[in-house]
Amino acid sequence: MKKSSPQADLCPCGSGAMYASCCGRWHAGPLRLQAPDAAALMRSRYSAFVRNDLAYLLDTWHPSTRPATLEPNPTGLQWLGLQVRRHEQSNADTATVEFVARSRLNGRANRLHETSRFVREQGHWLYIDGQFHD
Repeated sequence: MKKSSPQADLCPCGSGAMYASCCGRWHAGPLRLQAPDAAALMRSRYSAFVRNDLAYLLDTWHPSTRPATLEPNPTGLQWLGLQVRRHEQSNADTATVEFVARSRLNGRANRLHETSRFVREQGHWLYIDGQFHD
């Protein structure tokens, strides 16, 4: 049996922590959906995109803007990294997070720069929507 390398167990969000003790704890187990703030939820959603955890993405999307379904990552998509540029909490239950996520598909680099809006309802942070930047 091939042993996984420590690199393979690192969290995709770029924190440098192990997946299980970083975003993995919000994806599954007793702390599922318990990200403590909007920035942690943003990082966990990026990791969910990397891992094709579509159920988590839908569960953390506000019902008012959530799509009915999500498509899995296209074959060959490589997520290259996440940079959280700014996290602002305007009050106890609303926040914004500006981030850049980089990926590559079929040799073409892509960069998603967004400022996302989040709300906390019943103790859970949810993604509402985002504004894209050029």
